[in-house]
Amino acid sequence: MQAATSTSESRSARFGRALGRIALAAGVLCAVAALSAGPAYRTGAAPLGVALQVIRGSAIVATGGAVVAVIALLVAMARPSVRRARGVAAVALFVNVLVAAPPLLLYRQAQQLPRIHDISTDTADPPRFVAVLPLRQGARNAVDYPASTAAEQRRGYPDIAPLTLPLAPPAAFERALQAARAMGWDIVAAVPGALRIEATDSTLLFGFKDDVVVRITPQGAGSVVDVRSLSRVGGSDLGTNAKRVRAYLRRLSDSASAR
Repeated sequence: MQAATSTSESRSARFGRALGRIALAAGVLCAVAALSAGPAYRTGAAPLGVALQVIRGSAIVATGGAVVAVIALLVAMARPSVRRARGVAAVALFVNVLVAAPPLLLYRQAQQLPRIHDISTDTADPPRFVAVLPLRQGARNAVDYPASTAAEQRRGYPDIAPLTLPLAPPAAFERALQAARAMGWDIVAAVPGALRIEATDSTLLFGFKDDVVVRITPQGAGSVVDVRSLSRVGGSDLGTNAKRVRAYLRRLSDSASAR
């Protein structure tokens, strides 16, 4: 009887360890694939569609790997003597969740946000791009700001609005330029006479190029700052441009308050 029990535990231990190792291997491979997709696109080794499919596929496989890891963990927990199997299963679960969670969260976010890629603080008369236009040759997204985009922006990002500064336009322009540089943007043009700043920002993983224009308008003794951020590719920016505009206006506001 004792021998039968020992054999049963041995089989259970082997089964738990095998599941844990399979789940861990799947998680590691998915992590490598997902992390390689962005650099592959940036270097031209893979087209955008393929890179996105790799990330999507990695998330799906990692989700399955997380399920297998949970099963392995339950099997190992049923046998208190099999501590090593529990450790492998726990690590496998962590790795797979770490790989699957970001794409799944982004997918959920995409369902909740408007499918736009152009954000402006002034939806009636958005700042116009001038200097970056040659850089946008071949870009998938046009520089037009249609009424439909304005309506979607007001619905999805009602907080995006111009910033009023208690600074004369020349001083506001200098602060705006300092803030743009502090954001790490590549300054394409800074035209004091036109009170306009144009720049390009790149996303971290895929290196997507988004163009930004800042417009200063006199208002009494102060100034009004308008910002527009436009992606070169992609139907939906997953809120990236709105986050950029908010971060820039917050930085500029804090800078002006600290004068």
